[in-house]
Amino acid sequence: MTRHKTYVYPMIIIGILFFVFGFLTWINGILIPYFQICLDLNNFQATLVAFASYIAYFVMALPSAWILKYTGYKKGMVVGLCVMALGTLLFVPAAYTRVYPLFLTGLFITGSGLALLQTAANPYVAIIGPIESTAQRIGFMGLANKIAGILSITIFGSLFLFNADDIIATLSQLSGAERAGVLDSYALKIVNPYLIITGILLLLAVMIYLSQLPEVDETKASEESAEENIPSKSSVFQYPYLILGIISLFVAGACEVIPIDGIIIYSRSLGIPIEEARHYSGYTLYAMLFGYLSSIILIPRYLSQQQALRLCAVFGFLLTLGAYFSEGIFSIYCLMLMGFGAAMLWGTIWGLSLKGIGKYTKIGSAMLLMSVVGGGIFPVVFGKLIDNNPSYPQTAVLLLIPCYLMLFVFSTWGYRLRNWKAYPKQKKAII
Repeated sequence: MTRHKTYVYPMIIIGILFFVFGFLTWINGILIPYFQICLDLNNFQATLVAFASYIAYFVMALPSAWILKYTGYKKGMVVGLCVMALGTLLFVPAAYTRVYPLFLTGLFITGSGLALLQTAANPYVAIIGPIESTAQRIGFMGLANKIAGILSITIFGSLFLFNADDIIATLSQLSGAERAGVLDSYALKIVNPYLIITGILLLLAVMIYLSQLPEVDETKASEESAEENIPSKSSVFQYPYLILGIISLFVAGACEVIPIDGIIIYSRSLGIPIEEARHYSGYTLYAMLFGYLSSIILIPRYLSQQQALRLCAVFGFLLTLGAYFSEGIFSIYCLMLMGFGAAMLWGTIWGLSLKGIGKYTKIGSAMLLMSVVGGGIFPVVFGKLIDNNPSYPQTAVLLLIPCYLMLFVFSTWGYRLRNWKAYPKQKKAII
């Protein structure tokens, strides 16, 4: 059987994992305003939710690569799910004590498990089939991820943020023990959902362990790729396009996470009630869903990965200007629409960065995953900019301008750079 015929079953298994990624990653958009209320946090403090989740990728990505070296992809995924279950279980004592650092610790541990899972799953998707269609396969994974995110935001938004404006109004009239009692009761809303999530993660770990998920040889997969003319190097750092891809994925974190995790606090800064704003993260995910559907249809049949990335960079740059120069709901619409192009960033950057690196695929994947920390750093800066500019919070969106410029550079030049010493001379590359 050819590799094309044999990767359908493992892709279904990995699709289930991407569903889990989405369900637990995009809940941050709800947790940020939820913790902001029940723990009395400002925008900067609340966005530490995203930081705690994504810093785990930076800290754990390389250790994850070392773990996978000894466990292989399948057992590594099982370990990752168990670590995630430990992190979600920690939310229970955190809710009863209403201690923010304990919540952040739980998010970090959950993120550590996600880092291990993604260090295994993303290169698995890249090398299980033809490298030139990596963005297409990740597009399918993105559908599972974003559908899960929509469900997560809808379900938990209803549970955690329902009547949030009334709760805020009530709290403003209370003090002392009465106020603490209301906040304690509000914090406990998170207990039962996270106990259920913990059980599901452990069940999935058993399912993956018992599955017939095959191992793949990344060196062999690289030899079968379209870029056979890329010579083997003595160090992973000798692949300039990989290093530039890592930087690009770092800034792409801002372009993807801010329109989801930051949109509720941004909307509140523009005077929009939480009852309305809590739906906006879901709307951004719908835009991303259409983006993933488009990537499946267009890449690589009508657009190469680099062409798609370039168009997304230009589209995002224009929407950023639109968000800055407009007010109210129109500014928010611009932020939501960024989700369409953001959907294609991960797959295109990943595919262009890992092409032809052979035996360095695991370590290259880990380095790419480390750069996902951008999804935790940029929202914190975004929240701080909103706090510092209450009269014109649109200033915060300017943070995205240099990010989209970097993506444009990588999509036009960086992905072709094969040698640090000179501009790439391969005119035959598809641009």
